[in-house]
Amino acid sequence: MSTQVIADTTRALTLREANYPPVQYIPLEDVDQVLLTASATQTYCPYKGDASYYSITVGGGRPDAVWSYREPYDAVADIAGHVAFYPEQVDIVVGT
Repeated sequence: MSTQVIADTTRALTLREANYPPVQYIPLEDVDQVLLTASATQTYCPYKGDASYYSITVGGGRPDAVWSYREPYDAVADIAGHVAFYPEQVDIVVGT
């Protein structure tokens, strides 16, 4: 099985919330956007705002595997222009 790199960055932001595992938010410009398709799915988080989703189009496809807060609330404004990946949908490797 071959591996397809979807994102590669040294500029990820780590967001920690309550008792949830930390989430890596990657600048969208560090993602191979050709491999993503915007989804109609949207959700709301009372701490971050409205989320939009992308599906991954390679490797058999992964619907709604990526999310983004295009206009996050001020408390998390740094994640604007970044995306995060569901770890159960992709392999995430964080270097040291």
